[in-house]
This record gives sequence, C-alpha cells and structure tokens, in this order.
Amino acid sequence: MAVDITLLFKASVKTVKTRNKAIGVGFDSTKDEIFKRSRPKSGFSPKAKEVITNITKLKDFLLQHRKDYVSAGSLISSDLTRMTDSERDQIDQDAQIFMRTCSEAIKQLRNEAEKQVTSAQIKEHRGAVLDLIEMYLKGVCKLYSEQRAIRVKRMVDKKRLSRLGSEHHCRVEKTVEVEPTEEKTVKEESSDKSVSEVLDNSVNLWEESRVEDELSPEEIQMFEQENQRLVSEMNNLVDEVRQIEGKVVEISRLQEIFAEKVLQQETEIDSIHQLVVGATENVKEGNEDIREAIKNNAGFRVWILFFLVMCSFSLLFLDWYDS
Repeated sequence: MAVDITLLFKASVKTVKTRNKAIGVGFDSTKDEIFKRSRPKSGFSPKAKEVITNITKLKDFLLQHRKDYVSAGSLISSDLTRMTDSERDQIDQDAQIFMRTCSEAIKQLRNEAEKQVTSAQIKEHRGAVLDLIEMYLKGVCKLYSEQRAIRVKRMVDKKRLSRLGSEHHCRVEKTVEVEPTEEKTVKEESSDKSVSEVLDNSVNLWEESRVEDELSPEEIQMFEQENQRLVSEMNNLVDEVRQIEGKVVEISRLQEIFAEKVLQQETEIDSIHQLVVGATENVKEGNEDIREAIKNNAGFRVWILFFLVMCSFSLLFLDWYDS
C-alpha cells in the first residue's frame, strides 16, 4: 500500500532552505535556469522584418487605391474618379522605385548572410527566409503588373470609343444641316401659293404631308447601308479591342517573366562577382609568391658566387703557400 509522504517532503525542503539560509548559501535563479539559452544577437532579423513591413505597406497601398487607379479610361467612372493621370503616373514611378529598393535590400541581406561566419543550419535558415521574402515581393510585383495592364487596356478602349463617337457625331451634324435646308425650300414654295388654293386643297395637303413623312426606298436603302457600315465598324472595333486585350495580357505575362529573369540574373551576377573577387585575391597572392621566389633565387645566387670566390682564393693561397 502506497504511503503519501508529501508533507514529509515539504518539511524536508523547508528544513534544507532554512539551513542554507542560516549558513549563507543562496539560490541564484538567474544563473541556474534550466532552459536558459544565450543567442548571439545579429541584425539579420530586424532588417528582414523591415523589408517584409515595407513590402506589406506597398501591397496595402496598391490594394487601397486599386479602384481609383484601375478606373483610368473607364466610361462610367471617368468623371467621378478622385485620381488624375499624373497621380497614377506618380504611383507607377514610386512603386517601381520601391520594388527596386526592396530587391536591393534582399540582395544586400543575402550577401551579408553569406559573409557572416555562422553554422550551416543558420545559413540555410536565412537563405530560406530570403527566398520566402523574394517570393512575397514577386507576388506584389505581379499584382502591380496586373493593375497596370488593366489601366493600359482601359485607356486604349476609351481612345478607340471616343474616336468612333466623334466620327458618328460629325455624321449626325451633317444630316441635321441638310434637313433645315429642305424645310426652308418647302416653306418658300408653299408661300407662293394663294390662300384660295390652300383652303380648297387642305385635305390634299394633309395627305401629301403624310406621304412626305414616309421614307422613300432610296432613303431606306441609304439608311440600311449606313447601318450596315456602322455595324461592320463596331465589329472591327470589337475585334481590335480583343486583339489589344490579348496583347496587353501577353505583355503583362512577359513582364512577369522578365522580372523573374532579372531577379535570377541578380543572384548569378552576385556569384560571378564573388568568383571575380576570389580570382583577384588569388592573382595577388600568386604575384606575392613570385616576388618572394625571385628574392630567394637572387639570394641563392649571391651565396653561390660568394662560395666560388672563397674557393678560388683558397686555391690561390694554397698554391702560394706550397711554392
């Protein structure tokens, strides 16, 4: 049968604490923590968080002004929009500079992470973090490219439709100018008639006016031809707009591919730069070794010449001494 000795254990602990306190032995919790870990502080994490914060601010700004930015060239909200074309151009310029700055910051962080002397696990972790930040930046670049493509498409559509509307307005003005001249000639002819003829033939004039209100076959044919021509122009305009839309989408896709290739080339250029720096250092070391070898070779020659001269003097002295 198990015996509960909790009270005995608490009493023993209390006795030990009292004895240690009387002796002067203390317990420093700050030094004897079990899960205490000392991590070396580095500036990588704050810089990475700052880059992520800047990219998030850019994304929020684009999403906040997406409606006003995209409404450029819209036939419905072009007069009600609160953003001008100069402001949209300024947004394009600032966004491009901001994305370029973030890309340079990521590249600088990558170079610093490679230069710092750390363990392989920390290097791998930092590389993964930078890859995720780079993917996040690419997503924001894609969002900006889509907004810009929609803006360009709508501007092209508005220009096409405004040109067609101006042409149609000119045709309507020409037809309006022709109709008053015809009415003026009819009034002049009717004024020449006598009052008696008008009173006698009022019924005939009313019937003739009805006949005149009806369109003649030539006019009907002319209007049908005009209608067909307008329909064909509208169809051609729709086809052109669709082609332009496809081209704009293709341009945006190519721009995304170009941005990805540029980011890839940045990493390749960095690796080439590191290789060139290493090759330059190796060449410097090789030149120093060559200079050292030349110095050693010159000293060796001097010692050989000194040895030969001393041997010659020794032979001459021995020859003179023997004679």
